Amino acid sequence: MRMEVHVHGTAFLCKGVHLTQVEHALRPWLEYLEVDAIAKVQSLEREEPGVRFDAKEQALDMCWTGEVGRSFHARLQEALQTLGPLTEYASEITVTYYHDNGKEEFQQMFIGPSAEAIHEIRRQCVEEDLAALLSPHFDKAKVDQVTAVVNQMFDADWKNRPPVEEQAVSAPVLQPHPRNRHLH
Repeated sequence: MRMEVHVHGTAFLCKGVHLTQVEHALRPWLEYLEVDAIAKVQSLEREEPGVRFDAKEQALDMCWTGEVGRSFHARLQEALQTLGPLTEYASEITVTYYHDNGKEEFQQMFIGPSAEAIHEIRRQCVEEDLAALLSPHFDKAKVDQVTAVVNQMFDADWKNRPPVEEQAVSAPVLQPHPRNRHLH
């Protein structure tokens, strides 16, 4: 069963990371697409750049739509996890699956150099979402109250996390959210 998927985001790489290192890290994704270089990763949507390494900015920009099968997600997650240690700081990558029945499945994947960095970017994204959702309805003081409670939850979650190896990618599944739609 094949479906269309859109991958969107930027990974900010450490100074001195080269294209060969990035391609090595992305090997699971590249092999899935049956290409040997990120320059060959072409999007189904002509106006999308695909996957591009910007050596000057030390960034990997992803704006790619493709047709994929069931094993795609695992290969993408493996590639991003391998890329994580090459990143300077954490960032959000969005993955949207478009099912034949019209249903959209949105997922945020967080990539970063450490579990702590990923935890903090997740916190930041939740704070931004809350502010966007609540600000039209409540004043800043009330929004700040909710944000404080959520920050307490994130702090408790960090304290109570099981002792496991450092993660370089985190991927909670979410329902589609209008702010995260990428219209190209």
